[in-house]
Amino acid sequence: MEKYQEKAKEVFGEVCIDKALVQQMGFERNIPNYVAEWLIDRNTPKGELDDEAKTKIKDFINNHLPSKRQRELLRNRLLNGESIVILDDFSVSIDLESGKRNLRIPSLDIDRACIEKHVVDKYPLLLCGGIWGAGKLNYFPDEETGKGEIRLSDFKPMQIGKIDIDYYCESRSFFTLDEWRSLLLNSIGYNPNSFSPSQQQLLLVRLLPVVQNRINLIELSPKGTGKSWIYINLSNYIRMVSGGKVTPAVLFYNNATNMPGLLVKHDAVVLDECQSISFENPGEVIGILKGFLEAGYFTRGKQKVTSEAGIVMLANIPIDSSGRPKSENLFENLPDFLRETAFIDRLHGILPGWDLPKFNSNMISKGTGFKADFFAEVLHVLRDRSGYLEYIKDNCTIESDSIRDKIAIWRLAAGLLKLLSPNLNVTQEELHEFCLKPALSLRQRIRNQLSLLDPEYKSMTINIDY
Repeated sequence: MEKYQEKAKEVFGEVCIDKALVQQMGFERNIPNYVAEWLIDRNTPKGELDDEAKTKIKDFINNHLPSKRQRELLRNRLLNGESIVILDDFSVSIDLESGKRNLRIPSLDIDRACIEKHVVDKYPLLLCGGIWGAGKLNYFPDEETGKGEIRLSDFKPMQIGKIDIDYYCESRSFFTLDEWRSLLLNSIGYNPNSFSPSQQQLLLVRLLPVVQNRINLIELSPKGTGKSWIYINLSNYIRMVSGGKVTPAVLFYNNATNMPGLLVKHDAVVLDECQSISFENPGEVIGILKGFLEAGYFTRGKQKVTSEAGIVMLANIPIDSSGRPKSENLFENLPDFLRETAFIDRLHGILPGWDLPKFNSNMISKGTGFKADFFAEVLHVLRDRSGYLEYIKDNCTIESDSIRDKIAIWRLAAGLLKLLSPNLNVTQEELHEFCLKPALSLRQRIRNQLSLLDPEYKSMTINIDY
Protein backbone atom coordinates (compact mmCIF):
# COMPACT_ATOMS: atom_id res chain seq x y z
CA MET A 1 0.00 0.00 0.00
CA GLU A 2 1.40 3.40 -0.98
CA LYS A 3 2.03 6.03 1.67
CA TYR A 4 -0.84 8.32 0.66
CA GLN A 5 -3.28 5.42 0.94
CA GLU A 6 -2.10 4.69 4.49
CA LYS A 7 -2.53 8.39 5.30
CA ALA A 8 -6.02 8.40 3.82
CA LYS A 9 -7.11 5.50 6.02
CA GLU A 10 -5.56 7.13 9.08
CA VAL A 11 -6.97 10.61 8.47
CA PHE A 12 -10.37 9.85 6.92
CA GLY A 13 -11.10 6.39 8.32
CA GLU A 14 -14.44 4.88 7.43
CA VAL A 15 -15.17 7.16 4.45
CA CYS A 16 -12.36 5.40 2.56
CA ILE A 17 -12.61 2.08 0.76
CA ASP A 18 -10.28 -0.26 -1.08
CA LYS A 19 -11.32 0.29 -4.69
CA ALA A 20 -9.84 -3.07 -5.68
CA LEU A 21 -12.69 -4.79 -3.84
CA VAL A 22 -15.08 -3.89 -6.68
CA GLN A 23 -12.84 -5.72 -9.14
CA GLN A 24 -12.33 -8.65 -6.74
CA MET A 25 -16.07 -9.03 -6.28
CA GLY A 26 -16.52 -9.35 -10.02
CA PHE A 27 -20.06 -8.03 -10.28
CA GLU A 28 -21.88 -9.75 -13.10
CA ARG A 29 -24.55 -7.07 -13.22
CA ASN A 30 -23.96 -3.78 -15.04
CA ILE A 31 -24.31 -1.34 -12.14
CA PRO A 32 -22.58 2.00 -11.42
CA ASN A 33 -19.49 1.84 -9.24
CA TYR A 34 -21.13 3.86 -6.48
CA VAL A 35 -23.82 1.16 -6.24
CA ALA A 36 -21.18 -1.59 -6.17
CA GLU A 37 -19.23 0.21 -3.44
CA TRP A 38 -22.40 0.74 -1.44
CA LEU A 39 -23.04 -3.01 -1.49
CA ILE A 40 -19.46 -3.90 -0.58
CA ASP A 41 -19.21 -1.34 2.21
CA ARG A 42 -22.32 -2.64 3.94
CA ASN A 43 -21.13 -6.23 3.85
CA THR A 44 -17.43 -5.85 4.70
CA PRO A 45 -17.32 -4.09 8.10
CA LYS A 46 -13.62 -5.01 8.47
CA GLY A 47 -12.77 -4.15 4.88
CA GLU A 48 -12.15 -7.79 3.98
CA LEU A 49 -13.93 -9.38 1.05
CA ASP A 50 -13.88 -12.98 2.22
CA ASP A 51 -16.14 -15.81 1.05
CA GLU A 52 -18.75 -14.98 3.67
CA ALA A 53 -18.92 -11.33 2.51
CA LYS A 54 -19.13 -12.39 -1.14
CA THR A 55 -22.01 -14.73 -0.29
CA LYS A 56 -23.86 -11.94 1.55
CA ILE A 57 -23.44 -9.58 -1.38
CA LYS A 58 -24.57 -12.18 -3.89
CA ASP A 59 -27.58 -13.03 -1.72
CA PHE A 60 -28.47 -9.35 -1.42
CA ILE A 61 -28.21 -8.94 -5.19
CA ASN A 62 -30.36 -12.00 -5.79
CA ASN A 63 -32.98 -10.82 -3.30
CA HIS A 64 -32.95 -7.07 -3.86
CA LEU A 65 -31.24 -6.36 -7.18
CA PRO A 66 -33.00 -8.74 -9.54
CA SER A 67 -31.87 -9.66 -13.01
CA LYS A 68 -34.32 -9.71 -15.89
CA ARG A 69 -34.71 -13.46 -15.60
CA GLN A 70 -35.81 -13.09 -11.96
CA ARG A 71 -38.47 -10.48 -12.56
CA GLU A 72 -41.34 -12.96 -12.83
CA LEU A 73 -40.31 -14.52 -9.52
CA LEU A 74 -40.54 -11.14 -7.82
CA ARG A 75 -43.81 -10.32 -9.55
CA ASN A 76 -45.17 -13.60 -8.28
CA ARG A 77 -44.08 -12.79 -4.73
CA LEU A 78 -45.93 -9.49 -4.99
CA LEU A 79 -49.01 -11.27 -6.35
CA ASN A 80 -48.88 -13.63 -3.38
CA GLY A 81 -49.15 -10.66 -1.05
CA GLU A 82 -45.51 -10.41 -0.03
CA SER A 83 -43.79 -7.07 0.58
CA ILE A 84 -40.45 -6.86 -1.22
CA VAL A 85 -37.55 -4.39 -1.12
CA ILE A 86 -35.46 -3.94 -4.26
CA LEU A 87 -32.52 -1.74 -5.18
CA ASP A 88 -33.12 -0.03 -8.49
CA ASP A 89 -32.85 3.16 -10.52
CA PHE A 90 -36.39 4.36 -9.77
CA SER A 91 -37.98 7.27 -11.65
CA VAL A 92 -41.40 8.93 -11.74
CA SER A 93 -43.42 10.57 -14.51
CA ILE A 94 -46.60 12.60 -14.16
CA ASP A 95 -49.81 11.87 -16.11
CA LEU A 96 -52.03 14.94 -15.78
CA GLU A 97 -54.96 13.37 -17.63
CA SER A 98 -55.32 10.61 -15.08
CA GLY A 99 -53.81 12.56 -12.19
CA LYS A 100 -51.35 9.74 -11.50
CA ARG A 101 -47.69 9.58 -10.59
CA ASN A 102 -46.32 6.69 -12.63
CA LEU A 103 -43.36 4.86 -11.13
CA ARG A 104 -40.83 3.18 -13.40
CA ILE A 105 -39.14 0.05 -11.99
CA PRO A 106 -36.55 -1.02 -14.61
CA SER A 107 -35.66 -4.39 -13.09
CA LEU A 108 -39.32 -5.47 -13.17
CA ASP A 109 -40.01 -3.93 -16.59
CA ILE A 110 -42.82 -1.87 -15.07
CA ASP A 111 -43.53 1.71 -16.16
CA ARG A 112 -46.84 2.47 -14.48
CA ALA A 113 -46.58 1.43 -10.85
CA CYS A 114 -47.85 3.78 -8.13
CA ILE A 115 -45.90 5.75 -5.57
CA GLU A 116 -46.95 7.57 -2.43
CA LYS A 117 -47.10 11.36 -2.78
CA HIS A 118 -44.96 11.95 0.31
CA VAL A 119 -42.12 9.92 -1.22
CA VAL A 120 -42.09 12.04 -4.39
CA ASP A 121 -42.29 15.26 -2.38
CA LYS A 122 -39.34 14.19 -0.23
CA TYR A 123 -37.17 13.00 -3.13
CA PRO A 124 -37.85 15.24 -6.17
CA LEU A 125 -34.90 13.73 -8.07
CA LEU A 126 -37.27 10.83 -8.79
CA LEU A 127 -39.00 13.23 -11.18
CA CYS A 128 -35.83 14.25 -12.99
CA GLY A 129 -34.35 11.17 -14.55
CA GLY A 130 -34.36 8.87 -11.56
CA ILE A 131 -32.29 7.97 -8.53
CA TRP A 132 -30.81 4.73 -7.17
CA GLY A 133 -32.23 3.56 -3.89
CA ALA A 134 -34.06 0.84 -1.97
CA GLY A 135 -37.82 0.84 -2.54
CA LYS A 136 -40.46 -1.10 -0.61
CA LEU A 137 -43.13 -2.52 -2.92
CA ASN A 138 -46.54 -4.09 -2.34
CA TYR A 139 -49.30 -5.32 -4.62
CA PHE A 140 -52.91 -4.22 -4.05
CA PRO A 141 -55.61 -6.15 -5.95
CA ASP A 142 -58.90 -4.49 -6.89
CA GLU A 143 -61.64 -7.11 -6.61
CA GLU A 144 -64.23 -4.92 -8.36
CA THR A 145 -62.26 -4.36 -11.56
CA GLY A 146 -60.15 -7.50 -11.40
CA LYS A 147 -57.05 -5.37 -11.78
CA GLY A 148 -54.36 -4.45 -9.31
CA GLU A 149 -51.49 -2.08 -8.81
CA ILE A 150 -47.93 -2.17 -7.48
CA ARG A 151 -47.24 0.62 -5.02
CA LEU A 152 -43.98 1.98 -3.57
CA SER A 153 -44.60 3.07 0.02
CA ASP A 154 -41.10 3.70 1.32
CA PHE A 155 -37.83 4.75 -0.30
CA LYS A 156 -34.25 5.20 0.90
CA PRO A 157 -31.86 6.78 -1.61
CA MET A 158 -28.26 5.67 -1.81
CA GLN A 159 -26.51 8.68 -0.35
CA ILE A 160 -24.35 9.43 2.63
CA GLY A 161 -25.58 11.52 5.55
CA LYS A 162 -24.24 14.93 6.50
CA ILE A 163 -20.51 15.36 5.91
CA ASP A 164 -17.97 17.49 7.77
CA ILE A 165 -16.68 19.57 4.86
CA ASP A 166 -14.48 21.67 7.15
CA TYR A 167 -12.62 18.55 8.32
CA TYR A 168 -12.25 17.37 4.72
CA CYS A 169 -10.72 20.70 3.66
CA GLU A 170 -8.45 20.99 6.70
CA SER A 171 -7.17 17.44 6.26
CA ARG A 172 -5.70 18.33 2.87
CA SER A 173 -2.67 19.62 4.84
CA PHE A 174 -1.64 16.04 5.71
CA PHE A 175 -0.87 15.27 2.05
CA THR A 176 1.56 16.54 -0.56
CA LEU A 177 0.04 17.77 -3.80
CA ASP A 178 1.05 14.57 -5.62
CA GLU A 179 -0.40 12.41 -2.84
CA TRP A 180 -3.67 14.33 -2.80
CA ARG A 181 -4.02 14.16 -6.57
CA SER A 182 -3.45 10.41 -6.48
CA LEU A 183 -6.07 10.06 -3.75
CA LEU A 184 -8.59 12.01 -5.85
CA LEU A 185 -7.89 9.91 -8.92
CA ASN A 186 -8.31 6.68 -6.98
CA SER A 187 -11.55 8.05 -5.56
CA ILE A 188 -13.06 8.65 -9.00
CA GLY A 189 -12.03 5.24 -10.28
CA TYR A 190 -8.66 5.80 -11.98
CA ASN A 191 -5.31 4.16 -11.22
CA PRO A 192 -2.97 7.18 -11.03
CA ASN A 193 0.06 5.02 -11.85
CA SER A 194 -1.33 4.41 -15.35
CA PHE A 195 -1.26 8.08 -16.33
CA SER A 196 1.40 10.75 -16.75
CA PRO A 197 1.15 13.94 -14.61
CA SER A 198 -0.34 15.88 -17.54
CA GLN A 199 -2.90 13.13 -18.15
CA GLN A 200 -3.78 13.07 -14.45
CA GLN A 201 -4.50 16.78 -14.71
CA LEU A 202 -6.85 16.22 -17.65
CA LEU A 203 -8.73 13.51 -15.76
CA LEU A 204 -9.36 15.95 -12.91
CA VAL A 205 -10.63 18.53 -15.42
CA ARG A 206 -13.54 16.17 -16.05
CA LEU A 207 -14.68 16.93 -12.49
CA LEU A 208 -14.84 20.71 -12.91
CA PRO A 209 -18.53 20.99 -13.91
CA VAL A 210 -19.36 18.78 -10.91
CA VAL A 211 -17.43 20.78 -8.29
CA GLN A 212 -17.84 24.34 -9.60
CA ASN A 213 -21.13 26.03 -10.47
CA ARG A 214 -21.88 26.87 -14.10
CA ILE A 215 -18.89 25.42 -15.88
CA ASN A 216 -19.55 24.31 -19.45
CA LEU A 217 -17.03 21.94 -21.04
CA ILE A 218 -16.71 19.99 -24.23
CA GLU A 219 -14.40 16.97 -24.48
CA LEU A 220 -13.32 15.96 -27.97
CA SER A 221 -11.46 12.71 -28.48
CA PRO A 222 -11.32 9.45 -30.40
CA LYS A 223 -13.44 6.52 -29.28
CA GLY A 224 -12.38 4.47 -26.29
CA THR A 225 -10.85 7.07 -23.96
CA GLY A 226 -13.50 6.57 -21.27
CA LYS A 227 -15.17 9.97 -21.64
CA SER A 228 -18.50 8.88 -20.23
CA TRP A 229 -17.20 6.26 -17.77
CA ILE A 230 -16.50 8.67 -14.93
CA TYR A 231 -19.88 10.41 -15.20
CA ILE A 232 -21.78 7.11 -15.17
CA ASN A 233 -19.95 5.82 -12.10
CA LEU A 234 -19.34 8.91 -10.01
CA SER A 235 -22.49 10.48 -8.63
CA ASN A 236 -26.26 10.68 -8.45
CA TYR A 237 -25.90 14.43 -8.90
CA ILE A 238 -24.92 13.85 -12.54
CA ARG A 239 -27.39 12.94 -15.26
CA MET A 240 -26.30 11.64 -18.66
CA VAL A 241 -28.22 11.97 -21.91
CA SER A 242 -26.83 9.62 -24.55
CA GLY A 243 -27.17 10.66 -28.17
CA GLY A 244 -30.52 10.52 -29.94
CA LYS A 245 -33.13 13.25 -29.77
CA VAL A 246 -33.40 15.56 -26.77
CA THR A 247 -36.62 17.42 -26.01
CA PRO A 248 -36.87 20.86 -24.37
CA ALA A 249 -39.28 19.37 -21.82
CA VAL A 250 -36.64 16.88 -20.65
CA LEU A 251 -33.76 19.35 -20.66
CA PHE A 252 -35.41 22.56 -19.45
CA TYR A 253 -39.04 22.57 -18.32
CA ASN A 254 -42.14 20.53 -19.10
CA ASN A 255 -44.93 23.05 -19.61
CA ALA A 256 -47.56 20.30 -19.72
CA THR A 257 -46.70 18.92 -16.29
CA ASN A 258 -45.17 22.06 -14.77
CA MET A 259 -42.08 20.02 -13.88
CA PRO A 260 -38.51 21.33 -14.20
CA GLY A 261 -36.07 19.44 -16.39
CA LEU A 262 -32.65 17.94 -15.92
CA LEU A 263 -30.77 21.25 -15.79
CA VAL A 264 -32.71 22.30 -12.71
CA LYS A 265 -32.36 19.17 -10.61
CA HIS A 266 -28.76 18.10 -11.26
CA ASP A 267 -25.33 19.59 -10.68
CA ALA A 268 -24.15 18.57 -14.13
CA VAL A 269 -25.91 17.33 -17.24
CA VAL A 270 -23.77 15.32 -19.66
CA LEU A 271 -24.70 15.19 -23.33
CA ASP A 272 -22.94 12.09 -24.62
CA GLU A 273 -22.30 11.19 -28.27
CA CYS A 274 -22.79 14.81 -29.34
CA GLN A 275 -21.66 13.98 -32.86
CA SER A 276 -25.03 12.22 -33.28
CA ILE A 277 -27.26 14.24 -30.98
CA SER A 278 -30.31 16.12 -32.25
CA PHE A 279 -33.02 18.21 -30.67
CA GLU A 280 -36.77 18.27 -30.94
CA ASN A 281 -37.63 21.83 -32.00
CA PRO A 282 -33.91 22.61 -32.53
CA GLY A 283 -34.41 26.36 -32.95
CA GLU A 284 -36.12 26.61 -29.56
CA VAL A 285 -33.67 24.32 -27.77
CA ILE A 286 -30.50 25.96 -29.12
CA GLY A 287 -31.85 29.44 -28.40
CA ILE A 288 -32.70 28.54 -24.80
CA LEU A 289 -29.43 26.65 -24.37
CA LYS A 290 -27.30 29.57 -25.54
CA GLY A 291 -29.09 31.88 -23.14
CA PHE A 292 -28.59 29.42 -20.29
CA LEU A 293 -24.89 28.92 -21.01
CA GLU A 294 -24.45 32.68 -20.87
CA ALA A 295 -26.63 33.74 -17.97
CA GLY A 296 -27.56 30.67 -15.91
CA TYR A 297 -31.29 30.97 -16.44
CA PHE A 298 -33.84 30.25 -19.14
CA THR A 299 -37.42 31.11 -19.96
CA ARG A 300 -39.84 28.54 -21.32
CA GLY A 301 -43.50 29.39 -21.63
CA LYS A 302 -44.38 31.49 -18.61
CA GLN A 303 -41.57 30.06 -16.53
CA LYS A 304 -38.26 31.80 -15.84
CA VAL A 305 -35.96 29.28 -14.20
CA THR A 306 -32.50 29.78 -12.66
CA SER A 307 -29.97 26.99 -12.34
CA GLU A 308 -26.33 26.58 -11.32
CA ALA A 309 -25.89 23.37 -13.32
CA GLY A 310 -22.95 22.79 -15.60
CA ILE A 311 -23.14 21.22 -19.03
CA VAL A 312 -20.65 18.66 -20.34
CA MET A 313 -20.59 17.74 -24.01
CA LEU A 314 -18.77 14.60 -25.15
CA ALA A 315 -18.05 13.92 -28.80
CA ASN A 316 -15.89 11.66 -30.93
CA ILE A 317 -13.71 13.28 -33.58
CA PRO A 318 -11.41 11.75 -36.24
CA ILE A 319 -7.77 11.28 -35.20
CA ASP A 320 -4.75 10.79 -37.48
CA SER A 321 -2.07 8.13 -37.14
CA SER A 322 -0.06 10.29 -34.73
CA GLY A 323 -2.99 10.61 -32.36
CA ARG A 324 -3.77 14.22 -33.21
CA PRO A 325 -7.07 15.62 -34.60
CA LYS A 326 -7.23 15.21 -38.38
CA SER A 327 -8.57 18.71 -38.88
CA GLU A 328 -7.50 22.03 -37.39
CA ASN A 329 -11.23 22.73 -37.16
CA LEU A 330 -12.15 20.56 -34.17
CA PHE A 331 -15.90 21.06 -34.76
CA GLU A 332 -15.85 20.11 -38.45
CA ASN A 333 -17.72 16.80 -38.05
CA LEU A 334 -20.15 17.90 -35.33
CA PRO A 335 -23.79 19.03 -35.66
CA ASP A 336 -24.60 22.51 -36.96
CA PHE A 337 -25.23 24.06 -33.54
CA LEU A 338 -21.74 22.99 -32.42
CA ARG A 339 -20.19 24.78 -35.39
CA GLU A 340 -21.80 28.11 -34.53
CA THR A 341 -19.25 30.47 -33.01
CA ALA A 342 -21.84 32.21 -30.83
CA PHE A 343 -22.47 28.83 -29.20
CA ILE A 344 -18.82 27.78 -28.98
CA ASP A 345 -17.88 31.08 -27.31
CA ARG A 346 -20.27 30.26 -24.46
CA LEU A 347 -18.34 27.09 -23.65
CA HIS A 348 -15.58 27.63 -21.11
CA GLY A 349 -13.06 25.14 -22.38
CA ILE A 350 -12.15 22.30 -24.72
CA LEU A 351 -10.70 19.23 -22.99
CA PRO A 352 -8.23 17.58 -25.41
CA GLY A 353 -9.26 13.97 -24.98
CA TRP A 354 -6.84 12.95 -27.74
CA ASP A 355 -4.06 13.43 -25.17
CA LEU A 356 -5.51 10.63 -23.03
CA PRO A 357 -4.78 6.94 -23.73
CA LYS A 358 -7.31 4.33 -24.74
CA PHE A 359 -9.08 3.19 -21.58
CA ASN A 360 -8.34 -0.34 -20.36
CA SER A 361 -8.76 -2.42 -17.20
CA ASN A 362 -5.28 -1.52 -15.89
CA MET A 363 -6.41 2.08 -15.61
CA ILE A 364 -9.14 1.28 -13.08
CA SER A 365 -8.23 2.18 -9.49
CA LYS A 366 -6.90 -0.62 -7.35
CA GLY A 367 -6.00 1.24 -4.16
CA THR A 368 -7.60 3.21 -1.34
CA GLY A 369 -9.83 6.14 -2.16
CA PHE A 370 -12.87 7.95 -0.87
CA LYS A 371 -16.13 6.04 -1.04
CA ALA A 372 -18.05 7.13 -4.09
CA ASP A 373 -21.14 8.33 -2.20
CA PHE A 374 -18.94 10.34 0.24
CA PHE A 375 -16.87 11.95 -2.50
CA ALA A 376 -19.95 12.75 -4.58
CA GLU A 377 -21.37 14.60 -1.57
CA VAL A 378 -18.06 16.43 -1.05
CA LEU A 379 -18.10 17.68 -4.65
CA HIS A 380 -21.73 18.70 -4.28
CA VAL A 381 -21.09 20.70 -1.10
CA LEU A 382 -17.93 22.34 -2.47
CA ARG A 383 -19.97 23.85 -5.31
CA ASP A 384 -21.43 26.42 -2.94
CA ARG A 385 -18.42 26.87 -0.67
CA SER A 386 -17.20 30.45 -1.00
CA GLY A 387 -13.71 31.90 -1.18
CA TYR A 388 -12.18 30.10 -4.16
CA LEU A 389 -13.36 32.33 -6.98
CA GLU A 390 -12.37 35.39 -4.96
CA TYR A 391 -8.95 33.88 -4.29
CA ILE A 392 -8.36 33.36 -8.01
CA LYS A 393 -9.42 36.90 -8.88
CA ASP A 394 -7.18 38.36 -6.17
CA ASN A 395 -4.12 36.46 -7.39
CA CYS A 396 -4.09 37.06 -11.12
CA THR A 397 -4.91 39.54 -13.85
CA ILE A 398 -6.22 38.13 -17.12
CA GLU A 399 -5.26 40.09 -20.23
CA SER A 400 -8.02 39.61 -22.78
CA ASP A 401 -10.50 41.75 -24.70
CA SER A 402 -13.32 39.31 -23.82
CA ILE A 403 -15.15 39.12 -20.51
CA ARG A 404 -16.09 35.56 -21.47
CA ASP A 405 -12.42 34.61 -21.46
CA LYS A 406 -12.01 36.04 -17.98
CA ILE A 407 -15.13 34.40 -16.56
CA ALA A 408 -14.15 31.05 -18.07
CA ILE A 409 -10.62 31.11 -16.62
CA TRP A 410 -11.83 32.33 -13.22
CA ARG A 411 -14.36 29.51 -12.93
CA LEU A 412 -12.10 26.79 -14.30
CA ALA A 413 -9.22 27.80 -12.03
CA ALA A 414 -11.54 28.05 -9.02
CA GLY A 415 -12.76 24.51 -9.67
CA LEU A 416 -9.21 23.18 -9.85
CA LEU A 417 -8.38 25.03 -6.63
CA LYS A 418 -11.33 23.37 -4.88
CA LEU A 419 -10.11 19.97 -6.02
CA LEU A 420 -6.39 20.33 -5.35
CA SER A 421 -6.25 22.76 -2.39
CA PRO A 422 -9.68 22.89 -0.72
CA ASN A 423 -8.03 24.42 2.37
CA LEU A 424 -6.67 27.32 0.23
CA ASN A 425 -3.19 26.56 1.56
CA VAL A 426 -1.47 26.78 -1.80
CA THR A 427 1.83 28.28 -2.92
CA GLN A 428 1.89 30.79 -5.74
CA GLU A 429 3.85 28.32 -7.84
CA GLU A 430 1.22 25.59 -7.31
CA LEU A 431 -1.61 28.03 -8.01
CA HIS A 432 -0.06 29.07 -11.30
CA GLU A 433 1.08 25.63 -12.43
CA PHE A 434 -1.93 23.50 -11.49
CA CYS A 435 -4.88 25.91 -11.52
CA LEU A 436 -4.31 28.99 -13.66
CA LYS A 437 -2.21 27.52 -16.48
CA PRO A 438 -4.55 24.54 -17.10
CA ALA A 439 -7.56 26.88 -17.02
CA LEU A 440 -5.87 29.19 -19.50
CA SER A 441 -5.07 26.27 -21.80
CA LEU A 442 -8.67 25.03 -21.77
CA ARG A 443 -10.00 28.46 -22.71
CA GLN A 444 -7.26 29.24 -25.25
CA ARG A 445 -8.46 26.31 -27.36
CA ILE A 446 -11.88 27.98 -27.53
CA ARG A 447 -10.31 31.26 -28.70
CA ASN A 448 -8.23 29.44 -31.31
CA GLN A 449 -11.33 27.77 -32.75
CA LEU A 450 -13.30 31.02 -32.78
CA SER A 451 -10.62 32.85 -34.76
CA LEU A 452 -10.35 29.91 -37.17
CA LEU A 453 -14.08 29.74 -37.84
CA ASP A 454 -15.07 33.42 -37.87
CA PRO A 455 -12.99 36.50 -38.86
CA GLU A 456 -15.04 38.53 -36.38
CA TYR A 457 -12.96 36.86 -33.65
CA LYS A 458 -9.38 38.07 -33.96
CA SER A 459 -6.56 35.69 -33.26
CA MET A 460 -5.09 36.35 -29.85
CA THR A 461 -3.12 34.74 -27.06
CA ILE A 462 -4.68 35.17 -23.63
CA ASN A 463 -2.14 36.17 -21.02
CA ILE A 464 -2.24 35.98 -17.23
CA ASP A 465 -0.25 38.40 -15.12
CA TYR A 466 0.65 36.77 -11.84
